[in-house]
Amino acid sequence: MKTLLRVLGIVTASVLFAVAGLAAVRALSPMGWLRANNEVAGNYLQTLGSIYAVLLAFVVFVVWQQHNDARSAVESEANEISDLDRILQGLSAAFSSRVRGHLRAYVQAVVVEEWGTMGLGQKSRSAERAHEEIWLALEVMEPATQREELLFGEALARYNDLSDARTHRLIASQLRLPKTMWALLLANGTLTVGSMWLFGLESFAAHALMTGALAGSIAFILYIIADLDNPFWGDWIVSADPIRQSLERRLDPVSREPDQAGAGKAA
Repeated sequence: MKTLLRVLGIVTASVLFAVAGLAAVRALSPMGWLRANNEVAGNYLQTLGSIYAVLLAFVVFVVWQQHNDARSAVESEANEISDLDRILQGLSAAFSSRVRGHLRAYVQAVVVEEWGTMGLGQKSRSAERAHEEIWLALEVMEPATQREELLFGEALARYNDLSDARTHRLIASQLRLPKTMWALLLANGTLTVGSMWLFGLESFAAHALMTGALAGSIAFILYIIADLDNPFWGDWIVSADPIRQSLERRLDPVSREPDQAGAGKAA
């Protein structure tokens, strides 16, 4: 509901601005001069509108790709957390318990704290500290058997992949459209809508309807671009559910009790 109200507010304000500007131009300019502009202004608007449409399509594609890239990084990180925990369960109980404790703390810090700070393009110190604690615990591990040596090697590989996925996610949270691009989008949008004021249609209602529809459409598209430009803030935020679910599935023994109970009944 909040998203709908926000969109309606932005679109309505844009439509009112465009119609008010149209009314002002028609009131201050001779109708004969406006009618004389119809042919030339039509060709101009067609050229300007085509350029702006290509620009909007390109920017929407870029921000959508960045949004999907951020979601992919989150899913990869969740998979690495789950894989690392699974491998750790095969090592000695004391070592496994210690490292999995740090892994639990890392997941908790990411979901609870870092998801909010990423909206500002920042990372969580708690998550960073927990991530480093995992490495410090792995660093002092000395495998006692060949089996532990193989599992430890896999654990190190999964930790490295987890670090890469975390870095990817943090970089994705910091990518933004340049300010010059936003200036270009807003300036061209204003010029495109303002060009509708140069026509001399007989019916003000029809002219206002077309102008308002164009302004509302452009405003809606710019709103979507602004929201997708930050994948960890806004209405279309990338969800933390994959990482949260990896915590519930792999790190919380309580969550595995129903499966164990079901296995017992099946037996």
